[in-house]
Amino acid sequence: QVQLVESGGGLVQAGGSLRLSCAASGRTSSLYDMAWFRQAPGKERESVATIRWNSGSTSYADSVKGRFTISRDNAKNTVYLQMNSLKPEDTAVYYCAANQFYRMSGYDYWGQGTQVTVSS
Repeated sequence: QVQLVESGGGLVQAGGSLRLSCAASGRTSSLYDMAWFRQAPGKERESVATIRWNSGSTSYADSVKGRFTISRDNAKNTVYLQMNSLKPEDTAVYYCAANQFYRMSGYDYWGQGTQVTVSS
């Protein structure tokens, strides 16, 4: 089992920055990959960024490329999402997710979410 706890959300003006953190605990020695998702009111949950735990390779949604950066600190079992040049459309609940093993799709573990609100 892996437990995930997000932090760092809040209210920011358009053009501003926030950094989200997701601390993993439990069976973290075998993490395969982690990701950030978001869900805006009335919309489906969407993938924002992913990172492979060992290699550090990353991928991003087109809507955040060049503005968001996912990174991880293996020693702290923590993944980060640096969000710059925020837009009102980035407003959503942001969730951290993790897999212990490769999966073709989906994630086994989820955090409780943290609210990000971008005002215009």
